[in-house]
Amino acid sequence: MTIKLPVQNMTGAEVGEVELDPTVFEAPINVGLMHQAYVRQMANARLGTHSTKTRSENNRTKSKWYRQKGTGRARHGSRNAPIFVGGGIAHGPKPRKYTKQMPRKMRRGALRSALSAKAAEGEIVVVDQLELEAPKTRFMKDALYALVGDETSLVLLAQKNENVELSIRNLEEARYLRAMYLNVRDLLKYDRVIIPLDALEQINNWLGLDQAPVGEEGVEVADA
Repeated sequence: MTIKLPVQNMTGAEVGEVELDPTVFEAPINVGLMHQAYVRQMANARLGTHSTKTRSENNRTKSKWYRQKGTGRARHGSRNAPIFVGGGIAHGPKPRKYTKQMPRKMRRGALRSALSAKAAEGEIVVVDQLELEAPKTRFMKDALYALVGDETSLVLLAQKNENVELSIRNLEEARYLRAMYLNVRDLLKYDRVIIPLDALEQINNWLGLDQAPVGEEGVEVADA
């Protein structure tokens, strides 16, 4: 059964109705695939710059701590040994890459699963347009309250909209995101997803036809 949602304006009044693309919003919900995409995204966000010093890198004296015999203590050659305070770290972390690979079809399948789960739970809100004459956080807060109430919300934008972006930036419970940079982590993090009609069209063209997203200058955008 095709999902139909009311289209609201920024005051929360219903101004129309839209039919969601079943290939995008009624896809099979694959929890394992969404989890794999989430783990990949979080792993790719890691810098991997952590580093500890081994006993050879530690800047302490290399001379023998005390004489070999006659003290009654155990034999030790250096204070850099990992068993001593201030010594080197044994088997500590070193800089490395945490990046994971995932085929494009699987990444987009995970996005379809997440969007379908949101649609099935009634957590998608469609708005005709999001426009402000000037950046004003209070106006955007009132609009989001009229659309979703007090719940956290992810606002998708079809293109750069400085007034809207600046207005959302100071709201703790909301975040804006370009539709072509949609990702599983943000979809699952927020209670509601607010999608203007132009952003919805972009998502349908991207995930419905399974074609590579194209940026403003015609450059293919990498999936998150």
